[in-house]
Amino acid sequence: MTPTLSELKQWYSKNKESIQQDYFTFLKFPSVSTDPAYRKHIDAAASWVEGYLKTIGFKTQIWQTKFHPVVFASHEVNPKRPTVLIYHHYDVQPTDPIEKWKSPPFEPTIRDGKVYARGASDNKGQCFYTLTALKALFELCEELDLNIKVFVEGEEECGSRGALEVLKTHQKELKADHILVVDGGLPAAGRPAITLGLRGIVTMEVTCLNSAIDLHSGIHGGIVLNPNRALVEMLSKLWDKKGKIAIPGFYKNVAKPTAKELKALQKIVDEKYLRKQFGIKAFKGEGGYSLWESNAIRPTLEINGISGGYTGAGFKTVIPSMASAKISCRIVPNQDPTEVAKSIASYLKKIAPKGLEVTVTTDHGGKPIRSSPDTKIAHVCSDALTEVFGKPCGNILCGASVPLVADLAKACKGDAVVIGVSLDSDDFHAPNEHFSFEQLQQGFLMMGRILGRLAS
Repeated sequence: MTPTLSELKQWYSKNKESIQQDYFTFLKFPSVSTDPAYRKHIDAAASWVEGYLKTIGFKTQIWQTKFHPVVFASHEVNPKRPTVLIYHHYDVQPTDPIEKWKSPPFEPTIRDGKVYARGASDNKGQCFYTLTALKALFELCEELDLNIKVFVEGEEECGSRGALEVLKTHQKELKADHILVVDGGLPAAGRPAITLGLRGIVTMEVTCLNSAIDLHSGIHGGIVLNPNRALVEMLSKLWDKKGKIAIPGFYKNVAKPTAKELKALQKIVDEKYLRKQFGIKAFKGEGGYSLWESNAIRPTLEINGISGGYTGAGFKTVIPSMASAKISCRIVPNQDPTEVAKSIASYLKKIAPKGLEVTVTTDHGGKPIRSSPDTKIAHVCSDALTEVFGKPCGNILCGASVPLVADLAKACKGDAVVIGVSLDSDDFHAPNEHFSFEQLQQGFLMMGRILGRLAS
């Protein structure tokens, strides 16, 4: 027998103090994956996760890659029983702008029942409630009659290149019937839902170079093409006046959801909430599509950062030698990240002013994924969330990306569902990221009941 919801609540209450201590220990690792300066902390975080899983009773391994390590753990009881693979990541986003944090990002701080720290929600908070649920199940069950595999990578925030390596070399170990990607969220507090689709991603940088050094804007002004101006003009041509992406062929392979698929989904964008929560003043979707469609089922192209010239205090009258911009796309089914990147690079070079040196480099990408609401794992997750929250569970699509998921599902040969209890108000990827103790317990109960139902 697996523990009931009531028994899980009792176990959590009894172990609340040690749960908080272990959660804080996990959060203190500054495991920023995109910056090589944090490599020793990445390794330390991976070792901590591996040690925690080993203590629970899992057989553990650390798979080294050319980039960051993957923690893999398994509990295998019977090849005839179902196998579930649980995906997480232990790496986090950079902390800048650091001056916006009200408390140090790697010193977990409690305010109003919420834990403030980088990774508190994305993804250490969600990873930790899974680890806690596994610990509870191993303690409460005489025998957990379910094959469980845990895959925790260290590069989700910068492209999962190392994790992609191990998908090719460890396919036998990764085989699973069901895949739980515990890196999703709820559409609103207290409103349960499972995520049936994520958009893919393409990240790139474009650089415009026109001189060996910065130039005097008086002596050279009026005769030298300013890279800032050239770049801004080029970027402005990425969209037409209706908000559609102007790159030739960009929409060629975009898949349109069927009427049946659309009927199964919640279609909500709450503008009033977004204005209040994030201070958003203006909205802009794709021409001819609603805001929900623009976010959930259509691809996007965004400018994530621009630099060039002097941006410090005061003024410096220069024509910069170079200017650059970081851009990214969120892509949808049937779009390929490599092909999208090629089309963007080709278009930018084509529209660049004559003589300007333009380079376009691709950083990382990931494929989109869509799942069916009719798989066994989708039904199990939906039923468990309904039980935990006491409300019917809906189906949603998420405009965000988890780069590895599509390739992971292919390698595992199983059905994938994205779940989680994070909220967009958790401020992940921003200063003052946080996660409430209520969410931590909700996630624990969710994972406990999903795995309990699968084992039954």
